[in-house]
Amino acid sequence: MGRKRQLKMKKVGLEHLEQYNQLLRYVFQVTDDDLRKVGWEERDIVHAKSPALAQADVWGWFDGDKLVSQVAVYPFQVRIFNKTYDMGGLTGVGTFPEYSNQGLMYKLLYQALENMRGKKQSVSYLYPYSIPYYRRKGWEIISDKITFEVKDYQLPKNKQVSGEVGRVDIESDDVKKAYERFAFQTHGAMLRCDLAWNEYWRWDLDDLMAAVYYNDDGEPDGYVLYWIADEIFHIKDMIFVNEEARSGLWNFISAHFSMISKVVGNIHTDEPLAFLLEDADIREVISPYYMARIVDLEQFIAQYPFKPDTKEREWTFTLDDPLLSWNQGAFTLHIDRNGKGEVLRTAKRSSARIDVQTMTTMLLGYKRPDYLHKIGRISCRPETVDMLEDAIEQQTPYFSDYF
Repeated sequence: MGRKRQLKMKKVGLEHLEQYNQLLRYVFQVTDDDLRKVGWEERDIVHAKSPALAQADVWGWFDGDKLVSQVAVYPFQVRIFNKTYDMGGLTGVGTFPEYSNQGLMYKLLYQALENMRGKKQSVSYLYPYSIPYYRRKGWEIISDKITFEVKDYQLPKNKQVSGEVGRVDIESDDVKKAYERFAFQTHGAMLRCDLAWNEYWRWDLDDLMAAVYYNDDGEPDGYVLYWIADEIFHIKDMIFVNEEARSGLWNFISAHFSMISKVVGNIHTDEPLAFLLEDADIREVISPYYMARIVDLEQFIAQYPFKPDTKEREWTFTLDDPLLSWNQGAFTLHIDRNGKGEVLRTAKRSSARIDVQTMTTMLLGYKRPDYLHKIGRISCRPETVDMLEDAIEQQTPYFSDYF
């Protein structure tokens, strides 16, 4: 008979840093060979994770002194329809297999979400290892990415622009300035603090390069982060604040014509790359990218910018949440003429019903109310669907490697 397990949930601190890293490496299958490829050693990761662990909210289950299950929440901010939201970035989720199927992660996720609520992080993002698993916990898909492949002969012809491109160090202030300008005008983009930038760069190859487009006033209007290997131009990320910057960056990419056979990268689904190319017969693969969930509906709606109207609007509904009692029950949403919303618990009865997953993907603009109603994800009267269509902006959130 095996020894009796002594399981206790508690906060993971810097004193547990080595165990935290070991569990991450096991769950995400990071081998010594993987570390060598990016020039890392075990002690480098432990040292690099120290500031992240110090700033993150990390909870775990311990069997005696051994960390066996954990979840981390990074304190980030995102832009949602020109409003800045505090966001809990869920990451580092993992349990050693011998401790699985005991409900440990369920309790950790509840603790994480409860802490987010206390910190006014009314929305949470994550990259799913299993979409069905996180859907059962209240998260939903809110963004896709398109992986594209452009052959050398399909590259766009040079366009006249007023600015110029300069290659810079990947950690240049101009890279960060360009991203900040982009993020503030882009729905779904994260405002990258130092912690976010450090996590963003963590696993990059040593030969990653950056090229910045500067407008004629010398301001950074965009960048492309890339590396070249085996005659392939790989794009890690490409952002721009206007069409001229986009053209300028593609001029730079096309200038590698004699060095490469193709360009491979990812773009946001709202960017019509194929349509913009003269030879539009390129390879594109669409796949779900990241997920989100509303942590606290009342907090989230208090900031949310509905579209203004000539009249006030109201909707009473029942919200279902698989984890959180404060999101479960009957609510009335009131939207004033200026688009200011408020949601409160109510004793009113209504046949209208929606779950937190559907509410999240609808309010973030990934799927429209009319479509969600059509497929049975929203139960309500047709006139309510029309009201929601008129009240909610339509724009798919930007995707990027956040953490």
